Amino acid sequence: MKILYSCLSKSWGGMEMVTLTGIKQLLKHNIIVELLCANDSRLQLEANNLGIIIHSVNISKLPNPITILKTSTIIKSGCYDLIHSHASKDLWVIVPALKIIKNKTLLFFTKHIGSFILKKDYLHNKIYSRINVAIAISSVIKNNLIDTTSLPPHKIELIYNGVDAKKFNPTISNRDRVRKEFSYSDNDIVIGMIARFSPGKGHRRILRSAKILSTKFINLKFMIVGEASRGEDDYANRIKSLSQNLKIENLILTGFRSDIPDVISAFDIFIFPSHAEAFGIALIEAMAMEKPSVCANSDGVLDIAVDGKTNILFQNKNAEDLAKKTEKLILDENLRLSIGKAARERVLKMFDIEIVTDKIIESYNNYLNRN
Repeated sequence: MKILYSCLSKSWGGMEMVTLTGIKQLLKHNIIVELLCANDSRLQLEANNLGIIIHSVNISKLPNPITILKTSTIIKSGCYDLIHSHASKDLWVIVPALKIIKNKTLLFFTKHIGSFILKKDYLHNKIYSRINVAIAISSVIKNNLIDTTSLPPHKIELIYNGVDAKKFNPTISNRDRVRKEFSYSDNDIVIGMIARFSPGKGHRRILRSAKILSTKFINLKFMIVGEASRGEDDYANRIKSLSQNLKIENLILTGFRSDIPDVISAFDIFIFPSHAEAFGIALIEAMAMEKPSVCANSDGVLDIAVDGKTNILFQNKNAEDLAKKTEKLILDENLRLSIGKAARERVLKMFDIEIVTDKIIESYNNYLNRN
């Protein structure tokens, strides 16, 4: 099987990381995968470091005829069994490229991000009618596709994102290294969040809850891990200013970290305050590491979390409730341990990357066998 993956985004976040992870997984199953990506993007750099075959094109705000023609040439010469797009904007390049060369290659599309724009006009209908299979990464995304596009429900499959449970494994991580790096003692309770600095991720909620909790407990340490992606520097600066204005002295903003399993291992409690998350890769990574988490009760989180068993949910956008629910875990070490163990068990059952990959390959084969 030979596949052309596409993700023409210039940002670097969950969608782009999932694209790269998906390619690596398929290569492990002896499937030939090549990547269509944007010139000078972080994805191009990361894929190049892994030795993946790359086809890069120039991307602009509006569909570029030259880019479409180049893409049609790539598709024609590649003789792919199917094309799998990971960004909706890619479709405006890929579908016209397929039409130019009258190519009937199967087109898969994974929807990673919800949209509030109605896409049922003539042009969108033409674009979406070319899709053979749309993969939704959560129930909220599946419903979003049904509500905003002309895709019939039978063309939409629900396949969650996955996590490498062998990599995110508490038995092989180095908890002490990161805690020593930041001079945390054994008595400190470290509360952490991992997310890029982007509106909707809930940074304000964790800061305000940290301020509340720090007035009650003297042994808390807060860590926020992540960096701003393309075009998000202003938001990141506002969050940093808020942390300074709130005078949260027990807070560290680490910036980008490449050692995420060890970082999560250093946490005692994981916070996932995003109020509009399509799924939540960082959340299932923390769960795989057996970390108890407090999550907003909204959107894609509801496919992941079982309140009171594998996670604790707080009222969306409510910093006071976030503080209240986090306090339950601060006060009860046994609860932290039991929720953490149940969290990893749920990941192994539903979100392990091997399970997810098998489902995607099964979907590929089902449709290839029909043709």
